[in-house]
Amino acid sequence: MSRMVGTISRGVRAPIIRNGDNIVDIVTDSILEAAKCDGFEIHDRDIVAMTEAIVARAQGNYATTADIAADVKAKFGGDTVGVIFPILSRNRFAICLRGIASGAKKVVLMLSYPSDEVGNHLISLDAMDENGVDPYKDVLDLETYRKLFGYEKHTFTGVDYVEYYETLIRESGAEAEIIFANDPRAILNYTKNVLYCDIHTRKRTRRLLAAAGAEKLFGLDEILSQPINGSGFNENYGLLGSNKATEDQIKLFPRDCQPVVDAIQAKIKAATGKTVEVMVYGDGAFKDPVGKIWELADPVVSPAYTAGLEGTPNELKLKYLADNEFASLSGDALKEAIKQKITEKDSDLVGQMASEGTTPRRLTDLIGSLCDLTSGSGDKGTPIVFIQGYFDNYTTE
Repeated sequence: MSRMVGTISRGVRAPIIRNGDNIVDIVTDSILEAAKCDGFEIHDRDIVAMTEAIVARAQGNYATTADIAADVKAKFGGDTVGVIFPILSRNRFAICLRGIASGAKKVVLMLSYPSDEVGNHLISLDAMDENGVDPYKDVLDLETYRKLFGYEKHTFTGVDYVEYYETLIRESGAEAEIIFANDPRAILNYTKNVLYCDIHTRKRTRRLLAAAGAEKLFGLDEILSQPINGSGFNENYGLLGSNKATEDQIKLFPRDCQPVVDAIQAKIKAATGKTVEVMVYGDGAFKDPVGKIWELADPVVSPAYTAGLEGTPNELKLKYLADNEFASLSGDALKEAIKQKITEKDSDLVGQMASEGTTPRRLTDLIGSLCDLTSGSGDKGTPIVFIQGYFDNYTTE
């Protein structure tokens, strides 16, 4: 009988990872034990993925709000700092804001609207339209914002992030002023010292601010890009990709991940004779239709992966073939014609109509999203994901 199952994604349980644990051994042993317990075989081109969190935990890549404050104070001199375009997140940014405010005399917080960069909405598009606000040009102070939009709370968290962030700043010992704008240059009317906190648009933000006369200009990726008083750090991303660990401590995005994935691949090869692909993954990239958030708060989906995960899918659209080139066929004749077409397909289908409608994204972004949905972010206890059949197609038996 022909094979009836395609891609399988399994969440794999692992011990609670602590600082100093051997992440290579733990991931490898967890995969081998899962295969033994659940009775599945490991094949070439299977995929082993682990959350960035357990890699960072094993590395002990942590820092405190005091470390953040010290770095901010050293860079900005303890004066007024314009903090612009942060995401709205208790887990991702709130604790960073505590540290930033602790290192400044005053924080002018500039929030983008109607939503942050990853889709968390402060206000609805309808409310903005009804009040005649132009998000491309209008700069709103807090009084105007409240008069127009009141006290909106996040759809899922129930938090008024404007009030929440203002309180955090004041509790950290700094003065707080909040404005709303989408042109990064608007902050320069309040201060020339700017800390831009956007993730995926940060290079453009920096370029615009530098050209417009910002004096002390740093990105969130430059805060804790080096250790402060022995703290953790990330030389590439700084505070980007960090998460709350405790009320005064963050876990940073992991560093030096490539040796980890390469070592796991080699160790599984030694144990099974099979060459699997391995990756570290963070947030996936997918949009929620209700809350509108598109999830990707990490600077990248995957900070490290083995060579076989480079590139994009090269797939034919089966329903296109069935409805067009092979519209006159059915049953076994249609099945065999499509299999033959797949066997003979070009190595690069970009621009060909037969691939139209396939997902034009990088493999690591697609697989990372699958992993993120499989492992979840709560109490499932499966920070490792094992994927089989991802590279199979209709011809695979």
